[in-house]
Amino acid sequence: MSARIAELLRRQTTTLALVVVAGVAVLAIQSGGEFLAPISVTTFFEFLAIPIVIGLAQMATLAVGQMNLAVGSIGGFAACLAGVLAADLGLPGWLAGLAAVLVGLVAGVLNGVIVVLTQINGFVVTLATMTILAGAQYALVGTRTITSASWAGLQSLGDLRPLGIPLIFWFAVVLAVALSAAYRHLLPAREMLASGGNPLAATLSGISNSRALITAHGLSGLLCGIAALLVMVSLPGVNKSIGGDWLLASFAAPIIGGVSLTGGSVAVLGTVLAATIVRLVDSARAAFQLDPSWVNLVIGAVVLGTVALDRFRSRAPRAAAPTTTGPVPRRPVVEGAAS
Repeated sequence: MSARIAELLRRQTTTLALVVVAGVAVLAIQSGGEFLAPISVTTFFEFLAIPIVIGLAQMATLAVGQMNLAVGSIGGFAACLAGVLAADLGLPGWLAGLAAVLVGLVAGVLNGVIVVLTQINGFVVTLATMTILAGAQYALVGTRTITSASWAGLQSLGDLRPLGIPLIFWFAVVLAVALSAAYRHLLPAREMLASGGNPLAATLSGISNSRALITAHGLSGLLCGIAALLVMVSLPGVNKSIGGDWLLASFAAPIIGGVSLTGGSVAVLGTVLAATIVRLVDSARAAFQLDPSWVNLVIGAVVLGTVALDRFRSRAPRAAAPTTTGPVPRRPVVEGAAS
């Protein structure tokens, strides 16, 4: 029994869960209990949904050893395009929201195709995509803000509060559970992990690394499109600033959550918990009246420390391992929503 408890305490998700509990306790004490008031809880979860989804979007590309720097630009462009379709062309709100999701999917697939065709690392490809889509987003809306009155029916979903928690948060949780199940049981998802863990071994096993890369980028883009849909549901309007602050949060959630930068692993529960911690840090900034730049400083330092620790842990066993005559295939690692 004691060994099982010790193993549980060593898990990163356990540590993250304890940090979440401690953070909530500190903010509750600091606010005299106001942080746990219904309106505060509702606001907290409402603004947690999008960080969870964009964290999962980044996790999808990290799983194959890639990065998606265009997370914010894809989501921002998709949201603004949907807003223009609804406001200027009179498209129904639900159809404009569906268009945002499809735009995200197409942008992600194009990223993957370009990576495969050019053999250029996804870091460079998505950096270019980020710049292009940021310009396109500004070209669409300029300096104006398109209000949610143009998609009032869709936006009304943001007012729903099942069990006192915003519907968009429940949607993000369901999405996380579905992704966890997919990475555990669906063949395409397992192939992405195998390709990210050891491309050579995956090729020898009959897995197409090209298909895995395109699928991973497509999934990432799809999730960015879903994040754009949540923006339309939860915010009073869209403008050129949508998605501008997503990039750091998208990396922080999966990396702090336990996803390796070298690929071959996912940590859905860890990503959700880490996104919650990032949201708690932002809440602490407001509660203690700190400069907003301190939030980025703290999150950036934690991400850097996590990456350094991950590298240290990955190198330590190799130093003690016996010399082998060839590469040892890495086993895909899946940390699901229930682990």
